[in-house]
Amino acid sequence: MSSAIPFDYQQLTIAQRLELVEEIWDSIRADADAATLPLSGEERAMLDDRLADLEARPHAGAPWSEVRARILGRAR
Repeated sequence: MSSAIPFDYQQLTIAQRLELVEEIWDSIRADADAATLPLSGEERAMLDDRLADLEARPHAGAPWSEVRARILGRAR
């Protein structure tokens, strides 16, 4: 796959690259459906296990906004 406009992502800061990845993922999620990005049995089982863990221990994790802030804070 080639791009019409050359883009050197390595010139971006780590924080900027993380934002770019997030934007790309959001665009994929918006455009894709289950048929486009099917899950394997192993992937579905892993997600089911993670969901069960979350339901059993709802306060064990951290909201995405906090995790993202920590990641971006380390990148600076």
